[in-house]
Amino acid sequence: MSPTSLPAHRRVAAVLVLIPVMVALALWAFAWPAARTAPRDLPLGVAGPPAATAPVAQELERREGAFDLHRYADEAEARDAIEGREVYGAVVVTPKAPKLLTASAASPAVAQLLQQAVTQQAQAAGQEITAEDVVPAPASDPRGAVLNTTVLPLALAGIGAGVAVTLLGLRGLTAVAALAGSATLVGVVAAALAHTWLDALPGDRWAVTGAFALATLAVSAAVAGLAALLGRPGLGLGALLMMLIGNPFSGAASAPEMLPEPAGVIGQWLPPGAGVSLLRSVSYFDGAAATGPALTLTWWAVLGLGAVLVGHAMRGRTAPARNTPEREPAMAG
Repeated sequence: MSPTSLPAHRRVAAVLVLIPVMVALALWAFAWPAARTAPRDLPLGVAGPPAATAPVAQELERREGAFDLHRYADEAEARDAIEGREVYGAVVVTPKAPKLLTASAASPAVAQLLQQAVTQQAQAAGQEITAEDVVPAPASDPRGAVLNTTVLPLALAGIGAGVAVTLLGLRGLTAVAALAGSATLVGVVAAALAHTWLDALPGDRWAVTGAFALATLAVSAAVAGLAALLGRPGLGLGALLMMLIGNPFSGAASAPEMLPEPAGVIGQWLPPGAGVSLLRSVSYFDGAAATGPALTLTWWAVLGLGAVLVGHAMRGRTAPARNTPEREPAMAG
């Protein structure tokens, strides 16, 4: 039964129910993480002799559940950990005064939070703290606005490609080639804008291009794959998953550890969140900690493209049976 065959009052009732439900879902997905932003097991380093760092660690641990402390022998180890994306920052205990190391490229919001938290703690102890940005955000984009805003365009590009391939009736290897080609072109264009023109993603250009392309392919393949397996409802499911869950749960504006649980974890398993993490790694940290998000995106792309091929094969088996006309019995004589 098609929707237009339903009585008018039922169609009106469906609109009256579905629109408020969609609004409520969108508000929950976008407003809930934003309203509950706070550090939750945020990786933070403490460097220096154990006896000297113990009071600092105790003060930080009083904020129960806020920080996941990593201990380092000296400042050099802490710097390596920050550059390797093991921690967002580190408090180095020196004979004169504590020193705070941050990485605004990893998250300007987290760097600001650490600055405030550690400064307040030092002032309470009657100390003055010095701060250093070990991996700073680019001067052309100190707040990381360009990277933060890439989530929505990438999701839209991937959803649009998946929808277009499905509605145009592309199947099998043709659909796979269209999705891969579209993602490649998106990667080239996005890198040309964000890397070359805006100078906001200063890493290797081809690595940035590849990250954009892989993130787009993961989204488009997932949408097209769901449509190949489930039909038109798969398009809606894929779009909702990427837009209403993947986008607000990505942690692009802050960090996954700043989102309420389990939003941060879920976001990193979805292409938008994994794409942002991969772009941060290749743009600012020379590829450090890029393996995890790259594998996540690869699995989404492989499974989605596999679903496109499987859906085509399944239709190939069922089509002859549906299209074969029934033969009329031959008349005797």
